[in-house]
This record gives sequence, C-alpha cells and structure tokens, in this order.
Amino acid sequence: MLHLDLDAFFAAVEQRDKPSLRGKPVVVGGTGWRGVVATASYEARAFGIGSAMPTMEARRRCPNAAFLAGRFSAYRRVSEQVMALAHELSPLVEPVSLDEAYVDLGPTHPGLDAAGVSALAEGFRARVRATTGLTVSVGAGPSKLVAKIASDLRKPDALVVVPADEQRDLLAPLPVRRIPGVGAVTGERLARFGIRTVADLAAADEAELVRMFGKAHGSGLRAYARGIDPRPVVPERDAKSVSAEETFAVDLTDRRELVERARRLVDRVAVRLATGGVSGRTVTIKLRRYDFTTLNRSRTLPQPTASPREIAQAATALLETLDVADGVRLLGVGVSGLTEYTQQDLLAELDEPAAPGEEPGAEPGGAESGGAEPGGAEPGGAEPGGILPQGSTAPYGPPAPARSGWSPGQDVTHDEHGPGWVQGSGVGRVTVRFEGPRTPVGRIRTFRDDDPALHPAGPPVW
Repeated sequence: MLHLDLDAFFAAVEQRDKPSLRGKPVVVGGTGWRGVVATASYEARAFGIGSAMPTMEARRRCPNAAFLAGRFSAYRRVSEQVMALAHELSPLVEPVSLDEAYVDLGPTHPGLDAAGVSALAEGFRARVRATTGLTVSVGAGPSKLVAKIASDLRKPDALVVVPADEQRDLLAPLPVRRIPGVGAVTGERLARFGIRTVADLAAADEAELVRMFGKAHGSGLRAYARGIDPRPVVPERDAKSVSAEETFAVDLTDRRELVERARRLVDRVAVRLATGGVSGRTVTIKLRRYDFTTLNRSRTLPQPTASPREIAQAATALLETLDVADGVRLLGVGVSGLTEYTQQDLLAELDEPAAPGEEPGAEPGGAESGGAEPGGAEPGGAEPGGILPQGSTAPYGPPAPARSGWSPGQDVTHDEHGPGWVQGSGVGRVTVRFEGPRTPVGRIRTFRDDDPALHPAGPPVW
C-alpha cells in the first residue's frame, strides 16, 4: 500500500502560482474575522498556525502572512493531475481528499520488495513534481495504517518505506495519538491507565480496552497498535449528501433575512445536485446559534427531488421550527439520501423566469463565509461541494465572493496589464499583483473595484 499526501497543498499551489509568496508565510481559509484556517504553508506553521485554527488567531500569530480565500478550480486541476499519475501505478486508487490518496500496488506489481517499492514511489514523486511543480510525501507499508503513518513521519517531500517485518519496530515508540481513532479524549483516558505509546497499547489487555471503549473500538485500537489493518483500498465511493453553508459576519436575528440566506444556499445545493445528476429525499438544515450550540433539523420527502423549489419549501419549513431570536452565526442546507432517480422534469425548473430583481441565470450570491468545520469545510468559507464522504472526488465549487466582489488570491486579468491576482480590496478599490507561476515577482497596481478593464479569470496554467 502507498499513502500519497501533497505537502501543504492549498498553500503550496498558491506559492507555485504567485512568485511573490514563495518562501513566505501563506494561510488559506476563511479570511473574515470568523474564518478558519484550511491550510498553512510551512513558513506559516513555524508561527504555530495550523488547520482549523480561527483566522483571527492566525493573524495574531503572524500578521504579515498572506491570507487568501482559496481557489478550488486550481486545486481541483492539480488534484486531477496527481490522481491520474497515481492511476498509472495501479487501478486501485482511493482518494481521501483532493490532496491525499491510497494506492494498492498488489494488482500491478505483485511481490515487490522494499527496493522495488522505493524506486516506484520515487518515480511517482518525480513525475508529480515535473507535472505540477509540487512535492508529495509518500508512505509505503503492508497496510493503509502503516502507509499513512509512514507518510507523516518525515514531511515535507519525503518517502518512507516500511517492510512488513519492520512495522512493529516503527510503530512501538510512537505516541498513541498516531493511531486512527485515538483523539484527545481517548488519548487522555488511555494515559490515565499508563498507555502512552503504541507499544503500550499493543500490550494492553484487550478485555480492559473493550470495557473502556466497547467491543468494536477497543478491539480495533489494539489491532491497529499491532499493525493489523485489513481495510482494502476502495477505488470509488459515492457522495452521501450535498450541502452548502454560510457563516455570517454578524449574528442574524431577522427570520426573513435567514429565509433569504437559506434560499441562496438551496440554489447552490441544487446546482451541485444537477451537476452530479442526482436527487435526494432528505432535506436538512444546520443552524449554529450565538453561543456556538448547533441545531440540526431534517425532513424526508415522499420522493427524491433536485428541485430548488421543493428543497427551499422544506428548508423554510424546518427553519420556522427554530428559535432565532438570540442570533444565528451559521446556516447550512443539505440534501441526503441521494439517488440517480427523480420524477421531476428538471428542465422545466431551469426554464422558470427569474425572481424580481434577479437576472436570468445569475449565480447565487452571499457574503464571504469564513467558518469551516475541521475536516469538512473549506477555504474561503464555501464548502467544496458540500458534505462528502472520504474518497469522494466530486468537483469543488468556487468560494463565496467577498462583499466587494473580489477575494484575496483570486485570479484576474486586466485588459492592459494582463493576468494577475487580487492582493486585497475595500473602500471601492482593488489591488492586483501582476505575475504568474513562471514569471518574476510582479508589479502592483490599484484600481476602482468596478473598473471595466478588470475581469475574473481562471487559474493560470503551470
């Protein structure tokens, strides 16, 4: 098994495409005061900045870092290139996220020894660098567990191969938190019983672990500690749900405003359902209150739907059941129970006249949303395609635009100056640095934010 992990992926793509940011701290995520860090460059990590940290805390630790909203089209393009290279190694490739995957070499390379695996993996790493300009850390071992742990040991830009007869020696001295399923709470419980390393866990009494954590979890932890992991590589997994959410700059208490925000979220969800050719039966709303308590309500419909009207009706009805008087900081809408079957004529929906004040075909709007749940959200606050299971490679949607219409890090082009990216915007102005992945550090120009010569653009070609 191989575990592939692109190093500081989102930030690395930004540094690749923006010469002025190379070697400097870069933070990708929600840029608002309620934003959350998605990825930090290694230069930013030196200041203690990491994933899921509030953006304001990251700004406090490193005020001179570049804080960017994220460019999902660029990340998706690179991910597709890397996954294509992984499929050249084996047909059994299981994407875990845009920047991470498992590869089972068994079908195409049976009987490889450690030297053969090393040569194969180094060739893959070289092709990734040549194709994308990025580095990838690779771990190899007899199981997904060992491969994953190995890829994390010497990051960034490293290869660690662990033969089967060496895996116990590798695992034994590691902290018990390295084992999947051992988080902060489980780690503290184990520490109270003197179990601090993987070797301690491997030697623990299984009956005691079962008593503490239950049959499946307790036995599973001990098996992992002994290097036993029978999980296969699963090449494809279907999305379980599609969702969109928004974190507000100011707590909202006006129910009418919340209904309008929910309608915009429904529009985004409907587009994603249509793109995936699926519909769903269960509509869910997620509401995070002023005190960070989170409420979820759901309604199952008589038949699957991808209709924005039907989803909005259900979401609005669910919202009516919740008290919003004290303030709402986050709102989300999702559809689950997905199937390719639907009875609606979606073409009729697409031909509906625009609502008053809307242009036909207009993209749903919304303020910049900076909030993100660890492991499930995204830079810029617009979650990539909603809630998807591990292994999904569904397209990531673009981040919600900033209130000025320009997001930090966004690709643009100017009729006179050519391609560049947004360094910042506000008070009616937008500042652009004109450079690209293969240019010198570029010059800076400031324009009115409604300058007709300035246009959004796609990501530059590496």
